[in-house]
Amino acid sequence: MTATFALKNRRVFASAARSISKPETRFTLNGSDALERHLATVCKRVHAGISRIIPKHKLEGLALGGGYGRGEGGVLKTPAGDQPYNDLEFYVFVRGLSWLNERRYAKSLHKLAEELSLVAGIDLEFKIISAASLRRSPLNLFYYDLIQGHQWLLGDERLFAGCEHQRDAEHMPLSEATRLLMNRCSGLLFARDKLEQEHFSSEEADFVGRNIAKTELALGDAVLIAFGNYHWSCIERGWRLRELSVTEVLPWLDEVRHCHAVGVEFKLRPHRSLDSRPALQEHFREVSSLALRVWLWQENRRLGCECRSAVGYASSRINKWPDTNSWRNRLANLRVFGPRALLVPRNSRYPRERILNALVLLLWVRAQTSPTLTRKVRRELLASESVALTSAYRQRWSRAR
Repeated sequence: MTATFALKNRRVFASAARSISKPETRFTLNGSDALERHLATVCKRVHAGISRIIPKHKLEGLALGGGYGRGEGGVLKTPAGDQPYNDLEFYVFVRGLSWLNERRYAKSLHKLAEELSLVAGIDLEFKIISAASLRRSPLNLFYYDLIQGHQWLLGDERLFAGCEHQRDAEHMPLSEATRLLMNRCSGLLFARDKLEQEHFSSEEADFVGRNIAKTELALGDAVLIAFGNYHWSCIERGWRLRELSVTEVLPWLDEVRHCHAVGVEFKLRPHRSLDSRPALQEHFREVSSLALRVWLWQENRRLGCECRSAVGYASSRINKWPDTNSWRNRLANLRVFGPRALLVPRNSRYPRERILNALVLLLWVRAQTSPTLTRKVRRELLASESVALTSAYRQRWSRAR
């Protein structure tokens, strides 16, 4: 990282940290009253729309999660006033089997999300879950963030009875750090795809800048998970990372701290990137290089291996998602890759293993430039020759994340 970039990171962290205290009912730390009213109106329309789709006897509750549910939603400053920036994530609690409820209601909820996104000015996402499945599920990052920070549109804290284990961030599995890095580095891969297109508009620049910033935040968050110091508040995470004391030698830790500070600032005060393509390409290269170092450290720590390069990691035969049930893994492979998955080797391993290998080869080894590596990625993704590699990856990843 350049000295100028590091100095900028120190400044923005100090700026973000000044806004820690907040009223519990707010969606943002620093948004205008008009923005708060707008988000409240969207929530009311969501409640009304959900109530029309899901019968009353089936609907257990409805909660806003994500940054806005935790009161740390992003505020985009524009000449027309404050605007929302991040997606609105709603958790729809429905009694019964989640897979059956998905079949019954997912299509209608998707249509409602598209309609209300036009009203909200940002994308809406509905996630169907049940209180029973939340109680049964092992500790994971998504549910921890939801339970620790949310706003009820319907229901109350009684729905979280029996979910105390989901509040234990100190014992967050290392696999959750891998999952986080997988998702954010996938965003880096898609950002590079935009950077290499012939046409590069302001929309593409915004997409690239946003995904780079998300990765910057995730790198520090992954380190905090690894050391049992994760917290639902991004501001608190920033302070914890800055004060983190480690005994092992991590030569990249200061760079991760700087990046994380920029990620916190962007999450709270996002902006549409005005940088040129060359500037974004340079920023991408810096963050991507750092991400590989964190990735290898995290995976070596999690799996007890000694992979020293992206190629070494992707070539390793070690089970990259251990402690999973082989029969359930076969069903998961069927869902992610289709019937062909039942006829290939490693179908008893969790499908994310193939996703991880493909991601590493595509993002850090540039498999697209080598016929041999291209064939290897296609084998990992079980993808036909007719589908572009990045498109094939995006499809498989979206089912496995």
